[in-house]
Amino acid sequence: MPKPAIGITEPRSKLSVTALLLPEKAPENAAFLLAYLAQPRIIPGIHAMWTGPEISCPVPSADLHGQAYAQSLPPENATLTPQPGDIVLSYVPPRVWGGNPNAIFDIGLYYGQGARLLFPIGWLAGSVVAQVRAEERDQFATACGVIRRNGACDITFSLVEA
Repeated sequence: MPKPAIGITEPRSKLSVTALLLPEKAPENAAFLLAYLAQPRIIPGIHAMWTGPEISCPVPSADLHGQAYAQSLPPENATLTPQPGDIVLSYVPPRVWGGNPNAIFDIGLYYGQGARLLFPIGWLAGSVVAQVRAEERDQFATACGVIRRNGACDITFSLVEA
């Protein structure tokens, strides 16, 4: 039986990997991504400033407004120190970060050692919701390094079968 997975691509950096979803470890967070990615999404990505080796992909507010999937998410398969290849869904409730009235959903692509989920608002556990296939992690790290050097980009996320 095929396992649900996410295809993650960005042409300029040659990023093209498959991340296996972990619904058995993070069921509500995986359900969010399955619902959100029912259609392919292009999400702005930028190298993180606070968390170390991460490409941060905040879900645009327009994609969340009025959607049933845009509900509060519990920490599941939680981590404060993501490992290379981890795809971490971070949820910040409304008004927690700088008074922002909207909830924040961020898909973090962690590609190297030394990552930490320390934000300007403090430590925030994120949910490891998927992992890049082991055999693709070197290419993943290389592509994320290119994104780091090149700056902001648009990353395409789509559901695929693994």
